[in-house]
Amino acid sequence: MSSPIEPVEPIEEGTPECRGELWVRHYLLRLPGTVEETWPVLATPEGLGEWLAAAEPFEPRLGGAVALHLPDGTAEGRITAWDVERVAEYTVEGRGRIRFHLEPGRPTGTTVRFTHESEQERDPGWRERFERLLARAERGGG
Repeated sequence: MSSPIEPVEPIEEGTPECRGELWVRHYLLRLPGTVEETWPVLATPEGLGEWLAAAEPFEPRLGGAVALHLPDGTAEGRITAWDVERVAEYTVEGRGRIRFHLEPGRPTGTTVRFTHESEQERDPGWRERFERLLARAERGGG
């Protein structure tokens, strides 16, 4: 007789680590949409604006300009990794590096491995943001 399958949490938070002068946070996100549906939510100004922050300018290419308009100010930077439907990474002034690595979920959906590296020890509220992302994804299209 098999044991019941434990439900998988859609948002798993890793333990923050201090690496030299940087604080590193990891999250594992399980979103219901395909990689093709999820990519625009993490890698377009329209998608980011729905759950993270307005993104303008946003030049979708390696080295492209990006600015995130957050409640406490604008963070300007560059796209520091870009592999369409696989990796989007933004390095922004005063906020550090945020990276989304997408892979097909098993058995369905998309798994997103998220990393944030910053000089700030304080968590900028990722869980709340990811709850908005999950709610948006559950409505469809990501």
